[in-house]
Amino acid sequence: MEIPQNLQHQLNQFQQLQQQAQAVTVQKQNVDIQIQETERALEELKTTESGAEVFKTAGNLLIKVDRDEINEELEEKLETLKLREKTMARQEERVMKKLQEMQSSIQEAMQNNPAQ
Repeated sequence: MEIPQNLQHQLNQFQQLQQQAQAVTVQKQNVDIQIQETERALEELKTTESGAEVFKTAGNLLIKVDRDEINEELEEKLETLKLREKTMARQEERVMKKLQEMQSSIQEAMQNNPAQ
């Protein structure tokens, strides 16, 4: 069974798009995990007293930081991550839509071009 050149090209593009979709999904999952971790850290900060010692990691080190400053830093980080999550969700949605369109196109081409 010989596959027409244009159909083979479409199949290659479809495979590349599937790989792109997987990569976007993994990136989005990583951002979701970072959001959860940041939210947990902020919740934990809320339970600490204002004069409590707070540390943050910097590589293999723990560095003493001001509680209010780290709270502000984490709030900003959370805001940035949520914006990134929205962007990744839109990108994921676009890629999935294009995948569905390509799949339909390939199926149609295969039905109109039966094996010779």
